[in-house]
Amino acid sequence: MSGADGDRLTTARIAAVTRRHARGRALTGAEEAAALAELAEVADGRVDLLAQHAALAVGFHENDIDAPVFLQIAQLCVKAGADTALIPRWIEEGRRRAVAAKQIPFTGLAAASRSRRPQLGTASYHSARARVA
Repeated sequence: MSGADGDRLTTARIAAVTRRHARGRALTGAEEAAALAELAEVADGRVDLLAQHAALAVGFHENDIDAPVFLQIAQLCVKAGADTALIPRWIEEGRRRAVAAKQIPFTGLAAASRSRRPQLGTASYHSARARVA
């Protein structure tokens, strides 16, 4: 597996572990220990990927209703050894991605398709429906 593919797989595993263990409430000592042990195993020393996941979670979801869960995800990554020097840059990237995700995608077809679409209740609408049936 190439480096980039391996990184994506490791990041996906980190995301799965953190999402499974984050509860949105304080974890018990045993729950936290289990989460950190599993994170250490899947991260395999990749403190850069732990930092990336932590910061993207915070930056992307900071204004969401479930932001506390994503903050807890970030805290688990930091406790697991995330490189905290990388976190500010990735938080900004998470914010940028959140803004981009909220944009309405441009398809180029909306205006054109509306002008050619038969209007409900018109003769052209009924003839179009008859051809389909």
